[in-house]
Amino acid sequence: MLGVLGLGAVGIVAGDRVSSGLSGLLAPIEQRDPTGLLSLIPLGDTFRFYSVTGAVRTESAATYRLPVSGLVDAPHTYSYADLQALPRTAFVQTFQCVTGWQVPEVHWAGVRLAELLDRARPSSQARAVRFRSFDGTYTESLTLDEARADDVLVALEMLGAPVTHDHGGPVRMYVGSNYGYKSTKWLSGIELTDHQIPGYWEPRGYAIDGRLPA
Repeated sequence: MLGVLGLGAVGIVAGDRVSSGLSGLLAPIEQRDPTGLLSLIPLGDTFRFYSVTGAVRTESAATYRLPVSGLVDAPHTYSYADLQALPRTAFVQTFQCVTGWQVPEVHWAGVRLAELLDRARPSSQARAVRFRSFDGTYTESLTLDEARADDVLVALEMLGAPVTHDHGGPVRMYVGSNYGYKSTKWLSGIELTDHQIPGYWEPRGYAIDGRLPA
């Protein structure tokens, strides 16, 4: 552990390129750490990798499916190719973890969640959106109004490339202007509900409103 902490310190001193390289090398180890302690290693402004289950199966773009269901008049299941064919949105925005670390100016691209919601036609009873992960455990939620924000994205790309497995791919959520726990990785389902259902972290002390301070 001391050696790993030392590597983290070296990464900070050496700069962004070394920090990003160390982050990538540590990703498989961090994801199998159920305590989450390795994600606290100081690496500077780069992504940490953490799974609440300790390990997540790999899903290929070829077999990926994303159902949009629940309180909707037009449920639909999208393949990865279907999502690629929808209107593309791209922007640059900082990723902020609730534990304090951040990654500035991340390039995100994909389909606005509002696009999928409009196509699903939420029923009059729908008030919120619930997200599931194919890790089998993680969930999160937004109010329907929050879900329609311009910077809430079903992300297919980040950092200028397709979303990798370590980053939560092939498809993940990015909920702009919110702390990172709202951005569900390994996205496996979108469900419209009649109230906002607390996600994985809320019973463990996180706020159901994950918006960043203005």
